[in-house]
Amino acid sequence: MPKIKVKRKDTWIDMTPMSDVMVLLLTFFMLTSTFLKPEPVTVATPLSVSEIKIPEKNVMSVLISPTGQVFLDIDNPNDRIAALEKMASAYNIQLTDKEKYEFSIATSFGFPMQSFKQFMALPEEKRNEELPKLGIPKDSTDNQFKGWVLAAREVKGKDMVIAIKADSETPYTSIKSVMGSLQDLKENRYNLITSLREVETTPAATAAK
Repeated sequence: MPKIKVKRKDTWIDMTPMSDVMVLLLTFFMLTSTFLKPEPVTVATPLSVSEIKIPEKNVMSVLISPTGQVFLDIDNPNDRIAALEKMASAYNIQLTDKEKYEFSIATSFGFPMQSFKQFMALPEEKRNEELPKLGIPKDSTDNQFKGWVLAAREVKGKDMVIAIKADSETPYTSIKSVMGSLQDLKENRYNLITSLREVETTPAATAAK
């Protein structure tokens, strides 16, 4: 008997629903993601077992580099401008709208107020190169770090959270200096940013559970 040939049928899958889902997921992640600003220096935070999360709003971040330089970041652009205006007034510096805007969208800042005009006059790429070499003065003769903390507190109010991020190799004297300045301002509540370390479970601890 002759063989019966079975006609082959092409398999067709409608990819439209899958494409719709991918677009929806992409839109969701774009709208809900928080983009981190690049920091002026790379900091490897020490390890700890604390799981306390730093809030995402109303925060002033203090970054201490491995060499002891201090940089600051204020989360809200309008608050950054308001704090800058207070510092500029204290140092008799006239601000332009361009300087205010570029300062509000920049990364963490850290420079002596006396050189603010010269620093902001640089092209953006040059500012990014020079910033890691600077830092906010915190010595006893001209402690501008205190001035920025006072300005930020006045702008952001009593609910502002201070978060300190230091490198594991940062000299203790530099961290102590920052904490001492905060204590002088009666700022005794602040958070230390660390990397999460997994808690080791011993057989005795497991048995105790």
